[in-house]
Amino acid sequence: MLSGRTGAYAVAMGACLVLMSCAPRGSDRPYAPGDGTPRPGPVAAAPADAGLIDAPLDGQTRARIAQAAGAGVAACAASLGAARVTFDPVPDRVDSATCGLSQAGVLAVDLGTVARLVPAAPTMTCETALAFSVWRRQSVEPAAREIFGQDVVQIDHFGTYACRSVSNRPGARPSAHSLAAAIDFGGVRLRDGRRITVAADWRGDTDEARFLRRIRDDACRIFGTVLSPDYDAPHQDHLHLEPGARPFCR
Repeated sequence: MLSGRTGAYAVAMGACLVLMSCAPRGSDRPYAPGDGTPRPGPVAAAPADAGLIDAPLDGQTRARIAQAAGAGVAACAASLGAARVTFDPVPDRVDSATCGLSQAGVLAVDLGTVARLVPAAPTMTCETALAFSVWRRQSVEPAAREIFGQDVVQIDHFGTYACRSVSNRPGARPSAHSLAAAIDFGGVRLRDGRRITVAADWRGDTDEARFLRRIRDDACRIFGTVLSPDYDAPHQDHLHLEPGARPFCR
């Protein structure tokens, strides 16, 4: 049993994970989930025949995602389900003073695409699932068809939920991954078997580099925080994708 200041902090963090309103902050990035940033007000609805996930990217995409996620996990999951994306909510839980799940679930198969996640069925917040699903359909897959003339059949990632600090640095604030509020994208596999990775293909004047930079730039219109190899050494092999209202793209 916890007591004293340690117990009080754990209780406070438990309430925080439920309300998602007081996640620890730091100076590494200007945004962390639940940092007190106000949710956007009403925004124009996506076209009725498109839905949130199938609507083309525009200046209000990020705000629509935040608004849909702010309606609660049931409504958020319904938005995914309407686009044939399988998202199974999981119970909220507190794993430590700084780690746990709230408004989260398992992102499984997207029946509207051929691309499959590897590893399959990661756990993440519903807002992260919404943002990722928009990015997959409105950026990653169209860019591959335009540049390479073929489909993406696999999207590789390095994980979502991990109870750790930012970049695993001792003494750093808890990462967004400690709340399952981010996904680290590693690369894709095309239908012909070709693999494109951030680690191997980010730099240079190649179609692969052009593809990766294009989907990074698109991600900046969808997610709140996007970190690439252009940001720092810990991100040389992946794109850190984290939803939120306050944009930071590097």
